[in-house]
Amino acid sequence: MGSIIIEDFDLENNFFNIINGEKRSSTRSGHGTNPSNLKTLPDVPIASSRDVDDAVAGARSAFAKWSEVPVHERKELLNQFVDALETYTDRFARLLTIEQGKPVSMAQGEIKMGIFRARELSKLELPETLANEDDRRRALLSFVPIGICALIVPWNFPVSLGLQKLASALVTGNTVIFKPSPFTPYCGLKLGELAQRFFPPGVFQVLNGDDGLGPLLTAHCDIDKISFTGSIATGKKVMQSASETLKRVTLELGGNDACIICEDVDIAETAKKIATLSFMNSGQVCIAVKRIYVEQTIYNDFLAAFTKCVKELKIGDGFEDNVSVGPLQNKMQFLKAQTFFSDVRSQNLNVALDGGVDKVASGLYISPMVVDRPPDTSDIVQEEPFAPIVPLLSWKTEDEVISRANNTRTGLGGSVWSKDIPRATKLARRLQTGTTWINEHAALDPRVPFSGIKESGYGAELGIEGLKGFCNMKVVFVPK
Repeated sequence: MGSIIIEDFDLENNFFNIINGEKRSSTRSGHGTNPSNLKTLPDVPIASSRDVDDAVAGARSAFAKWSEVPVHERKELLNQFVDALETYTDRFARLLTIEQGKPVSMAQGEIKMGIFRARELSKLELPETLANEDDRRRALLSFVPIGICALIVPWNFPVSLGLQKLASALVTGNTVIFKPSPFTPYCGLKLGELAQRFFPPGVFQVLNGDDGLGPLLTAHCDIDKISFTGSIATGKKVMQSASETLKRVTLELGGNDACIICEDVDIAETAKKIATLSFMNSGQVCIAVKRIYVEQTIYNDFLAAFTKCVKELKIGDGFEDNVSVGPLQNKMQFLKAQTFFSDVRSQNLNVALDGGVDKVASGLYISPMVVDRPPDTSDIVQEEPFAPIVPLLSWKTEDEVISRANNTRTGLGGSVWSKDIPRATKLARRLQTGTTWINEHAALDPRVPFSGIKESGYGAELGIEGLKGFCNMKVVFVPK
């Protein structure tokens, strides 16, 4: 983990697509918007269908050699790249806050998290193994690279989620076309530019585009794998498009994570943690706490403590000191979020802490709302708002709370909070989720797979299983 400084790397200006090792502009351009103040950000290129074809051709050519590079050399190049990125952590964090809106301390944490995940993924091994052996032959099992992988990255964590996809794809010998969200293209384009100092041309390319770019990638006949993080609705479209050529897909989609609070918790301590986990990144986290089920015997006390903690969260521009809740990232999400607040009011639901659009601020700010025991059939319980609004609900029996928590079409994450670890473990095993935590939430480990069930996803990211998702399985029978 050395310090690598590249003197001529301009992080703040001049954004280009990266195709076959070269910077490329385009005839069409777009721009992002700073959600904190609605100021227009610099122009970025909009990739054309020709750009896609050129990138695919470059990736296919590079794959022939990159897939044969010894795995330890691929890992070394990846680590050199993230070492260089680490040198620019503060500057990337500033750019991330400008384009995404999150507090700069959280932006720094995201970049550090992405670097950590990339490094840990580079330590994992997928060795050839002996699958079976008898008197006649041996069966050797190996995992070989798929080919060209399109990585479609979301706007809520564009650096950390991008880096974990990138690391998994590259160390397993694939070439990559990296597509950042059109809402947050800037860090992704600069990651690609920085990477050209370390990887051969065509290994890591970046294409920015509008809503038409994703379908060009998912339908392209010479792209072998799609790794997508985003909404359930778009994930279904990705899978449908990819099915025409039977592409491999990994989908990490939305969640409506339930959090079960048992009566033996330290109320003040737990309420503070859950408040942070509910409203981090303004609620724009797929594995944020989104439904809070509190055992009835402590419900009123917990509600009071939780509401107090939420009131203490500072809302504002990500560059202000001690800000916990920044703006929503884009106008589309801002308008969608308002429908949940409007529904709460139109249904006359009980509100423990009122919130909503900050009409004084110039950005896309919404102050948190805490809803007190809404019906299980209400939108705020049934749907994922991806916004700073959360319902608290009470429960009496374990069977009841498990049934209610599982009554959703999603199954990404969940958590149980209790000092009684055996009881919590028993409850955790009954939650229908890909990942369940005890006395924590959203605490991923790059050495452990992360996946969703139901409509929350398909396949896994992170861990050995995440690496396998970027590989084809190959068996060779060797006679004795």
